[in-house]
Parts: sequence; structure tokens; C-alpha cells
Amino acid sequence: MLFNYSAIDKNGQAQQGSIDAVSMEAAVASLQRRGFIISGIDPAEKKSVFNLALFERVSMRDVVVLSRQMSTLFEAQVSPLRIFRMLSTEAENKLLQRTLGEVSSDIQGGSTIANALARHPKVFSPFYVSMVRSGEESGKLDEVFLYLADYLDRTYEVTSKARNALIYPAFVIMTFIVVMVLMLTLVIPRLSEIIIESGQEIPFFTRIVMGISNIFVNYGVLVLLLVAVGGFFLWRYIMTPQGKLQLDQLKLSVPYIGDLFSKLYLSRIADNMNTMLASGIQMVRALEITAAVVDNAVYERHIQEAIAAVKGGKTLSGALDPYPEIPSMMIQMIKVGEESGQLSNILKTLAKFYQREVNNAVDTLVGLIEPLMIVFLGLGVGILLASVLMPIYNISSSI
Repeated sequence: MLFNYSAIDKNGQAQQGSIDAVSMEAAVASLQRRGFIISGIDPAEKKSVFNLALFERVSMRDVVVLSRQMSTLFEAQVSPLRIFRMLSTEAENKLLQRTLGEVSSDIQGGSTIANALARHPKVFSPFYVSMVRSGEESGKLDEVFLYLADYLDRTYEVTSKARNALIYPAFVIMTFIVVMVLMLTLVIPRLSEIIIESGQEIPFFTRIVMGISNIFVNYGVLVLLLVAVGGFFLWRYIMTPQGKLQLDQLKLSVPYIGDLFSKLYLSRIADNMNTMLASGIQMVRALEITAAVVDNAVYERHIQEAIAAVKGGKTLSGALDPYPEIPSMMIQMIKVGEESGQLSNILKTLAKFYQREVNNAVDTLVGLIEPLMIVFLGLGVGILLASVLMPIYNISSSI
């Protein structure tokens, strides 16, 4: 929650600004740690049923650009406080602008860069914060921000390409559903009247279509309500750990699509691990962060179990070996990297390999989707029309 404050700083000068905190008490405590004497503090905006701030977000592309800017400025030996103040004034995204302003205030109050960024998990992930912390400890923040920009750029490219490949079939299917509903509610009822008035025997498939049409016409609102309620409870269930696990298992089990998702997650795991190990982050911590950002409950559970095995003395390849979702080729490559002391380079090679696999799978999927969707739509509409037009043709033939 955002709070506006007015205060007196250590030098006796009046200060005004905003601070993000979970409660007013937390905001007051944070300001007092900076040495401020608070003269007033209020919520930045009143709570309402519909709050546009809930929909504010910072895109991955914004964070990529920000990371490249920070890398250049740190390489030029500009002070961290000046960097974040400068970038906060230049940011076009309002949420990013406020976030960078609060980060600069925290740094001015004595916080490390990593701790200041960690207070904004909606913008900076645990992976990002851990990388920055390692850069502070090693004195190589310019290199770390460059690593982060390159990593986020690769992740954005692969993820967006996979996501965009699935938008087209989703749009086509939604269009198909809308067309079918319109036909069942507007066209089929009029044709049904003609068929019934003819008095001839109605074919089995035609009776099924007419029955479905009657349901939509007479109970359409109830059907819509049931779908909405069912969708709501399904969404609530998916938000639970068990529901998310089952949904992620379903993603991996769908033919072809599951293979695409699997390669996407494997690419993310290898790229995360390579980036963190190359920056000097310890193996266990790298695995913990990878589990947090992999965005799939199945792989997250496997990595969490692998962490316990690594802590118990197993190698990374041995800890990942029992899980069928992790290919044997990846296990063998990791084992070679461990034995040769080149694990980071091996993970980099694996990341590139699975990124190419994802790109190839997406290109193949895009090439197959259009003809498959045309066939699917043609069959659906054709069966629907044939079931009602054939009886009408029989009527016209008998006249």
C-alpha cells in the first residue's frame, strides 16, 4: 500500500514523498529508520471497490531496458543513489517510476541496493534480487546488470514466442464457440419450426441439435450462469497448490503442447542456473531461486526435492536423475559438467539448445495450426448445418 508522508530529515530540512509498505505502522517504522521525524502520513489513495492501481504492472521489456541502463551507468562509475534518482525521473511507467523513487529513498537511508529492490517483488523477482546481491558482494554490479538484461531478454523472447503461438488457436476456438452459439440460438430455432411443421420423421442427429438449441434458447441465462459459477470455482481451485500442480501436470501431458512447455521450462532452469552460478551464487541458493521462478509446480517440486538431496551430499545430476520430466540427455550433460568443472558452461549450452528447440517447436506449431483450425471449423459447422439442412432438403424433394 502506498502512503504519502511529510517529515523532517536529519539535516532539519522538510521532506515530502511516498513510501510503499504493508501497513501504516510499517511505513512509519521504515521512515524512522532513515532518521526522519514524521509530521504527517496518509494513504495515497482511498480504498475503493474498483482500483486502477491493481492493474498497474511493469513489463519484462521495461526491466530489460532498465537493467541495460543501470549496467551502463554503473560502468561509468555513477553513484547508485544518483542512478536510481535519474532513472526514476526518466521512467514512463508510473509504477516503475514510483518504485525507483522508493528504491533511491531506501538507498539514501542506508539500505543496500539488493535489500531496496527486494521490497518490490512485483517488479524485481527473487532471482533478480539475488543476482544484484552477488554483484554488490563481488563489486561487479555493471556486469551483473548486463547479465540480467541479456537473461531477461532471452527469457522474454522465448516466453513471448511460445505464448503468441497459443493466442491464435485460442482466438479461433473462441470465435468458433461464438458462431455455434449464435447459430443454435438464432438460426436453428427457425429451421426447427419448418422441420417440425413438415410432420416427417426427424433424424437422430437433427433431434440432438434441436435439443441443444432448445436448451440454449430456453435456459441460456441459466447455462451462462452455471458456466460463470463453474469457471469461478475452477479458478479458485487452480489458485490452490493442489490445483496449480494438477494444471501444470496437464500442461505437460497434452500431446505436442506438453513437449513445448517442457522444453520451455528446461530452458528456463538451465539459463537460470547458468546465470547464477557464473555470478558466484552457491549451488543450493541457485536451486532455491530457480524453484521459485520456474513457474511450474511440477518442476518446482522436483527442484525442491533435489535441493534436499544436494544438501545431503548428492551431485546435481544425481539429485535430478529420478524425475522423468528431466531428460536423460540433460542429466548426462550436467554430470559431464560436474566432472570437468565446467558446469556453468554446460548449463549455458543446454539453455541455448532448449531455446532452439522451443523456437523450432513454435514454428512447427504455427505452421500446423492454420490448416488444423480450418478443418476443425469446417467439420463443426458442416455437421451442424447438415443435421438440419438434410431434413429440409427431404421436405423440398417430397413436394
